[in-house]
This record gives sequence, C-alpha cells and structure tokens, in this order.
Amino acid sequence: MSTIPATILTGFLGAGKTTLLKRVLTEAHGQKIAVIENEFGEENIDNDILVNDTQEQIIQMSNGCVCCTIREDLRSTLQLLAAKKRKGLLDFERVVIETTGLADPGPVAQTFFMDDEIAESFLLDAIVTVVDAKHAAQQLNDRQEARRQVGFADQIFISKADLVSAQELDALQHRLKHMNPRAPQRVVNFGDVPLAEVFDLRGFNLNTKLDIDPDFLKEDEHDHHHHHDGEHCDHPSHQHDHGHGHGHHHHHDDDVKSFVFRADRPFDPAKLEDFLGAIVNIYGPRMLRYKGVLAMKGTERKVIFQGVHQLMGSDLGPAWAEGEPRTSKMVFIGIDLPKDILMQGLEQCLA
Repeated sequence: MSTIPATILTGFLGAGKTTLLKRVLTEAHGQKIAVIENEFGEENIDNDILVNDTQEQIIQMSNGCVCCTIREDLRSTLQLLAAKKRKGLLDFERVVIETTGLADPGPVAQTFFMDDEIAESFLLDAIVTVVDAKHAAQQLNDRQEARRQVGFADQIFISKADLVSAQELDALQHRLKHMNPRAPQRVVNFGDVPLAEVFDLRGFNLNTKLDIDPDFLKEDEHDHHHHHDGEHCDHPSHQHDHGHGHGHHHHHDDDVKSFVFRADRPFDPAKLEDFLGAIVNIYGPRMLRYKGVLAMKGTERKVIFQGVHQLMGSDLGPAWAEGEPRTSKMVFIGIDLPKDILMQGLEQCLA
C-alpha cells in the first residue's frame, strides 16, 4: 500500500477552517477524503454536515468521504484508519486533520515523523493555515498559537478580506510575509479554493524546490532596522497600538519571525552538522520550520534540508546545473530565535 497523503488544516478560532473543509468535503471532486477532527472546539463540522451520532466514531459519507472525530489521541486514530483501509473496511485516498483553533500544529506534524507505524502508512503533505483578515492583527498580537500557525504554514488562505480596507489587507499580507516567507498567500471567499491549492502541495517533501519570494528578500535588506527594536518583548500588544493601517511602515515585532541566510561559499559538512545539531538541541522547541538548499563541499549535488522543531532531515537533491551559481539558501522561521548567533555560526561553517 502506498503512503496516504495527509494535510493539516489549522487557523485561529473562527477563521473559516470549517467552511473551507465543508467545501472540500461536499464538492464533487471524486476524491475520497478522510477527515479527522479534534473534537473540542466550538466549530464542529459534525453538526453541520453529519448526523451527530455519538456511538459511531467514523462515518462514511455519500460522496465517499469519511469523517471521524478524535476521542483518543491522533496516533491511535491514524492507526485505526490505516488498519481499516488495509482490511478493505474503509476506502479513502487522503486524510485531512482539522486542528482546534487553539492548537499548535507542531506536535500534530511531529506525529508523522516520530512514529514508525504512522510514517509507513502516511506522508505529511502540507500544513494549510486559514487567517481571518478581520481579527488577525489582534490575534497575532495577543496569541502565540495564532503566530505559530502562521509560522508553520506551507500555504496561507486569508478569509474575510471583504470586511477590511485594502490598506489593512495589504498590511496584514506584508506582516504574514515577514513571519513566513515560504508560504504562498491567497485571499479566499467563503472557502472557495481550488483543490490544487489545498492538496499535493508537497510542503514537507524534501525535494521540492525552495520557494522564497525574491522580493521579500530584497525588501528585507533595507528593512533590517525594523526588526531589532524590542525584539524580546513578550507582550506584542503593548507595542502595536500605534502601527495599524499605515501600509508598510508598521513596526510589528512579532515573536515569530523569519530570516534567510545565503552564502556563495560551500559548507563544510562536518562543521554544519555539529552546529545545526547544537542549535536544534538548544532552540528546537522555538524553531517552527526551517528549510534550505545547500552547496556542500565534496558533492556535486544540492543538499536539501528541512526540519520542524527538533526533527531535522536532509536529502541529496539534483546535481547543480552547469553554470548555475552554487549559492546556499536557508530560511528559518521561529519564536525569538537569536538571529545573530545563527548567522555567525552558519558563517563559520563555510568551507
């Protein structure tokens, strides 16, 4: 049995995850999707789509989708689904996990790597985050879970954009881009999203090309001074009241930030391994996502690496093309990461 792709759908309370999910579930796309829902939370899809039958944990729907609510932990639910599929009792092609609005997606993502049995049955495809344009500024200021959900995202959908001004939307998109330059953003109306932007994104596939928006990098170069004031303040709301609605000139000092390291000299593999090992050991819990395409001394192929918290993996990618500049690029997204220590340390790992 080939591995079953899994998508984690996250977003703060009321952002529109369920609306998006309902659309994905009820659309006639011919795909058989199993949905796992974290039950505690005020938005329950069951009430809207399903007969709420407490006896039955797994419900097969008319269009071939399967829904289950988690009564035990995620691991046992995934194992149960995989076992039922193997025995031919349930037929589904992919899994969507809707986290509660207050969840940190990190531990959910880690389930797919920590457990051998799960890793053999499922492949984590991507984390999709829905951001509510109307309430995002406040939520991002006040709630670390909301910032983490943005930091983890492989794809960001912005809902309720019709409720804010063009300037507010622009400011929000700019802010999200600073927090997570890896994730494409799309404004959506009532969950109306092409399935191709939800599924098979391969955000966790080590061999995907590293998409970092070049304009974001350019902007960052003359924008550094914004990101050093008050960097260690734990209460972002205290600082943000003056910044709203002024286009690009706001000074949001979110604790979730991203930065990019680039180098034209190749890395020394042993030095880099030691340094990253030490960094992940110390800062792992605060490192949400990190990813890179690296030039290594001693190999003609690109080295692709990425990680979530303390879990880090690397893989040989394609060979460097003739005449292609062998530039290493790494992006780190995390909570109050010591940018200077990381940048200097990486610099010292170059051959």
